[in-house]
Amino acid sequence: MPAFSRFLRYFMAVGRLGSIRKAADELNVSASAIDRQILNAEAQLGMPLFERLPTGLRLTAAGELLMAAGGRWHKGLSEFRAQILDLQGLKRGHVEIAIIDALTKGYIPALIQAVQRQYPGISIGLHVMGSAEIRSVITKGEVDFGICFEPQSIRDLTVRAFAEVPLGFVTLPGDPLGQRASARFSACAGSPMILPGRPLAVHQQIAVLEATTQLPIERKVISNNIQAIISLVLQGVGVGLLTSIDVMTEVQAGQLCFTPISDPILKPMTLALCTATSRTTSYAADIVLNEIQNGFTHLSYQEATAPGA
Repeated sequence: MPAFSRFLRYFMAVGRLGSIRKAADELNVSASAIDRQILNAEAQLGMPLFERLPTGLRLTAAGELLMAAGGRWHKGLSEFRAQILDLQGLKRGHVEIAIIDALTKGYIPALIQAVQRQYPGISIGLHVMGSAEIRSVITKGEVDFGICFEPQSIRDLTVRAFAEVPLGFVTLPGDPLGQRASARFSACAGSPMILPGRPLAVHQQIAVLEATTQLPIERKVISNNIQAIISLVLQGVGVGLLTSIDVMTEVQAGQLCFTPISDPILKPMTLALCTATSRTTSYAADIVLNEIQNGFTHLSYQEATAPGA
């Protein structure tokens, strides 16, 4: 394993940098040592791993395959080392998590703080991305688990917990619309609107509502950033259209009101905590995963708006 580990480290550095010299500088080893390891591997495989170009080295098809396998091997080795530490009774390890932008405040940061207070040896990599990208990185094994809207493939993803999240109007506390328990989409007629654009998950739901109701909407701002929409509502620019999870923190603080849209055609979105069906999570990942799973119901609209939530 040590010899293969050394070769793989050299190979992946060259593949990433496209140069033996640059890889040698980064790894602080001689260029000849790296070149020798690669030439030996190519001789054993019977095919080249790199194309030698005047501008540097480029991965061949075989090299691309080995690069991908090397990434999986490196992650597997890290998980193996974490499991060995677990056997020694040490609560250590590294966990990679992917979440949507709406979860970067409130529940998830508080949970991470609680986990690290109880397990200081666990470090966390937190990636913020869209739901489609989250589904992709989970199935590829690039993260241990993720939280996304509308998981589409039950074959590749295992849903560990879910919450139903409604779409609704986001208003300032003094707005009459914000005092209603729910409202039809037509209630926003004549109001200046701040709408989410692609690739936000709610964009498609709004398109369905528009097509069904044929309601003319006064678009003031369209943004693909949830925090920007919230900030614009807080500035009094107009009425926002977001999910309850997007504004949970502001609603609980009394800064904004959320009114669910009650049109029958509109169904709540499913926010899901997912792992890859084909992979087993590490001990450290299980610790964090279980903590999130235990409190996941708090992300539902009813729980989030209940007194003391």
